[in-house]
Amino acid sequence: MSIDKETAAKVAKLARIRVDDDALPALAQEFNTILGFIEQLNEVDVDGIEPMTSVTPMRLKRRTDVVTDGDQQDKILSNAPDAREGFFAVPKVVE
Repeated sequence: MSIDKETAAKVAKLARIRVDDDALPALAQEFNTILGFIEQLNEVDVDGIEPMTSVTPMRLKRRTDVVTDGDQQDKILSNAPDAREGFFAVPKVVE
């Protein structure tokens, strides 16, 4: 895949980045370099390799999946500065 000046200008516009016309060829070349690196990564054989959370072996902490006591609406809303009809009341931010 190759990125031309027009595509680089479109990407810059979508990203809301102002790029001068004389800088578009360099930007397109940078995009092509990045895409070339991604194509190199796609060539790596990763079959049979487990996903890692870190470079050091560790297990994620897990909690037991148990049913907890729900129905604490009044207790939770007691901390709210303003609660109405069983919900948190917040000020209107859009006019």
